[in-house]
Amino acid sequence: MRSSEIIQTKIKTLPELLSLLAAWRVTGKTVAFTNGCFDILHAGHIYSLSQAAKEADYLIVAVNADRSVKKLKGSGRPVNAEQSRALVLASLLITDAVIIFEEDTPLELIKAIRPDVLVKGGDYTVNQIAGAKEVIESGGKLVLNPILEGFSTTAIIEKMTR
Repeated sequence: MRSSEIIQTKIKTLPELLSLLAAWRVTGKTVAFTNGCFDILHAGHIYSLSQAAKEADYLIVAVNADRSVKKLKGSGRPVNAEQSRALVLASLLITDAVIIFEEDTPLELIKAIRPDVLVKGGDYTVNQIAGAKEVIESGGKLVLNPILEGFSTTAIIEKMTR
């Protein structure tokens, strides 16, 4: 049976997420974490999220809040508001929890969550990834997923404005 009510319940506050994590960990399950703007969800995002989901029993996706997207991507972004982006991500079967973060990087969130696996796209280096050092020092691992060429939110926006 499919129930759309479950979608909204996957969007968590930090206290809710920490409680959920405690329950998962009691059963010995592993947790993967990834983050991004996810402004206009496309095949590249789905590929990256699918790869991230393979790394652990549960996948947490952190979404940049509107303010941080604007700071990272420019004044015309985000195209979709943070709650809309979180809802779309929560509707995916491969995501187990979604959280919106306000800071410029998810470092404090990663420190709080302490994921077993931190997953980022292969367009980053280890030194550029917020939380990489902390995850590795606590016994977790960092996974760099290859980027699916030909897919980019910026390219989609440019194509739409032509």
